Amino acid sequence: MTSSEENSEEKTSEDEEQSKDEEKKVEKNKKSKGKKGNQQQNTEANLRVTLPYKPKGEMFAVAETFQGGSRLQLICEDGERRMGRIPGKLRRRMWVRENDLLIVVPWSFQDSKADVKFRYTPTQTSNLKRLGKIPEILDIY
Repeated sequence: MTSSEENSEEKTSEDEEQSKDEEKKVEKNKKSKGKKGNQQQNTEANLRVTLPYKPKGEMFAVAETFQGGSRLQLICEDGERRMGRIPGKLRRRMWVRENDLLIVVPWSFQDSKADVKFRYTPTQTSNLKRLGKIPEILDIY
């Protein structure tokens, strides 16, 4: 082999090593990005909302009328009208209006009453309707 051939072989092997090193650096940068780098721009990730947990007895309901004192009349997905109560823990954080979609838990010892667990925003409600998650009895949207 001539010296020029050896030099060209050394250059190609060095180029390959450099390209491998650059690839590793790029992979490390992808993994080690901050909070902004890890956020997904996919809109489907934003559609994730809590749904009623059926084994605990949670169900959808619609706020019909207010009675005052953090109490309201509900139409539940099982067809019953219940007296709803917003617990003290959520009273100041959860502002419920008429026709809002809610998650409620009926009382085990008095079935005509229920506690409000969660309120959906209008956007979340429309997304749930579009996906077919809301029962027909509550389909007032």
